Amino acid sequence: MLDLSLVQVVYEDNHIIAVNKPAGFLVQGDKTGDTPLSEYVKAYIKVRYKKPGDVFLGVIHRLDRPVSGTVIYARTSKGLSRMTELFRERKIEKNYWAITKQRPNPIAGKLEHYLLKDKTRNLAKAYPKRGNRTKDAKHSVLTYELLSAIEAHYLLLVKPETGRPHQIRVQLATNGTPIIGDVKYGFPNANDDGSILLHCRSMSFIHPVKQVPVTIESDPPDKFMWNRFM
Repeated sequence: MLDLSLVQVVYEDNHIIAVNKPAGFLVQGDKTGDTPLSEYVKAYIKVRYKKPGDVFLGVIHRLDRPVSGTVIYARTSKGLSRMTELFRERKIEKNYWAITKQRPNPIAGKLEHYLLKDKTRNLAKAYPKRGNRTKDAKHSVLTYELLSAIEAHYLLLVKPETGRPHQIRVQLATNGTPIIGDVKYGFPNANDDGSILLHCRSMSFIHPVKQVPVTIESDPPDKFMWNRFM
């Protein structure tokens, strides 16, 4: 029996459902065999709406396992196809919060790199330009700004314009501001629970069926430095 108290629903309608993903959960199943968040959401829908049989739930996008925050799933095939199209066409405004131990210089800016993913190591590397050995690297763009600082901890607002794997993590690290806990990308120490201090704060878009503006927001975990900034 799954513990449905772990499912924090932040938005739902007939076509989509959004939850605040805890760090450490997979968005969907993988070779580890660990129970993914999608199964918890299916169980929630089954109980809440007294659904007999299987529950449809479409995976639209992903967050890395150690990252927390807003994840949107589709409840219908129409919702899945149309939301997937919005993500593909970059019509979703994504806002992330990241906490670092280094103050960014400058305090606001735009980062552009070419990212090449090493699938065998599940590691991305950022290059300033594409070359012969990096011809498959993907152009990656984000903007960031410093929101506040407390005791040598810095809260950044990050807005990715592209959606590459590990993009925010590797681009911030390349800029000299690795995310706290992200030992994969240069932070010296891991957090006790394996999380990194990166949180998908909100997503905004025009609802693909209702055609009305929607903003879905999730609060960060009440631990580490997050609760100091809230």
